[in-house]
Amino acid sequence: MIKKEMIAMLLAGGQGSRLGVLTSKLAKPAVAFGGKYKIIDFPLSNCINSGVDTVGVLTQYRPLRLNQHIGIGMPWDLDRNNGGVTVLPPYEKADNASWYTGTANAIYQNLEYMEYYNPDYVLILSGDHIYKMDYEVMLDYHKSSHADVTLATYQVPMEEASRFGVVITDENGVISEFEEKPAHPRSNKASMGIYIFSWPVLRDALIEMKDVPSCDFGKHVIPHCHEQGKKIVAYDFKGYWKDVGTLGSYWEANMELVDIIPEFNLYEEFWRIYTKSDNLPPQYIADASSVTKSIVGEGTEIYGEVINSVIGSGVVIGKGTVVKDSIIMNNVTIGEGATIDKAILAEGVSIGNEAVLGVGEEVPNDFAPHIYSFGLVTIGENSVIPDKVQIGKNTAIVGVTDEADYPDGVLSSGSSIIKVGE
Repeated sequence: MIKKEMIAMLLAGGQGSRLGVLTSKLAKPAVAFGGKYKIIDFPLSNCINSGVDTVGVLTQYRPLRLNQHIGIGMPWDLDRNNGGVTVLPPYEKADNASWYTGTANAIYQNLEYMEYYNPDYVLILSGDHIYKMDYEVMLDYHKSSHADVTLATYQVPMEEASRFGVVITDENGVISEFEEKPAHPRSNKASMGIYIFSWPVLRDALIEMKDVPSCDFGKHVIPHCHEQGKKIVAYDFKGYWKDVGTLGSYWEANMELVDIIPEFNLYEEFWRIYTKSDNLPPQYIADASSVTKSIVGEGTEIYGEVINSVIGSGVVIGKGTVVKDSIIMNNVTIGEGATIDKAILAEGVSIGNEAVLGVGEEVPNDFAPHIYSFGLVTIGENSVIPDKVQIGKNTAIVGVTDEADYPDGVLSSGSSIIKVGE
């Protein structure tokens, strides 16, 4: 048995269904962010920057690309004999075989992993938030408060509080009440889904609640600890934090990176964000092209115009093409004379010559209005868009499409093309 002061358990099994076609083939934490990164790079980098060198990553939904990305943890200095990163998928046991059914159930199914390190504290993290946080400072707060459980909280606008689990605290930060996604919130202190538990408290709570269906931290474990008289405190986090769970928040968080003085700075030397990088040639910006206020990845060739956009690596943007207010992921090819306005193009997409994305008025999407909104055009992985078609706003496309899929060469706003089996 190896003794560790604090280990991290990183929940990365979610589908991220509110990201629509972006997560049809990969888990949300594996979605690209900021050109060269994946969403999971942020909590992993926070761990190593905070001195947490033992991380269990719990995967479930479409884990292949996430597993390939994490590998043995080398980019984050987590390739260690003692600790390091371990991918923890669900597995078959002698008495039953069960998927992870809730956040706490997933952690419960990995008690053996945690017991092996016998930590003093366990840090529970989500794999789908963009932020920089020193978990060591939060641990110091947990210790000085003599808390059993510490929740990281973030002040959100009151009108958004109903999307989160919110907490009510006294003047010392001790939590007296919880409300899970309340219709009429009485507080705007939102739980960030980041918890530090004293290990015996977590172990006992998970064992006691092991038979609760879809056992979850916010809904079950934290209220249970509260009922048991455990001291639960709120750690008020003041830095940048973004839950990129919707297409709108994902697009916004990427666009904030290209601000003149970005609120979230990827370039700080003392708190670097690490990622797995391929050895690619440098970017090429042609003589007649122009790039304004954008991030451009390695191995990308630009022959057209790019304005206020985040461009991944291995992208080709043709002559006379204009890309504006858009997120273009790795290995996308855009032909000549095209216009891309406020779009998200997933990896491997191919856009034909003179295609126009993002035209017309905003109309609610007819397939999934709660997902495809914000005026965006969202194109899923490896999709093909033919030459000269016009695509409206609040649209979604997945699959290899041809002219026959676009009556009169148009996909009107609010429409979708979802090719089954793609």
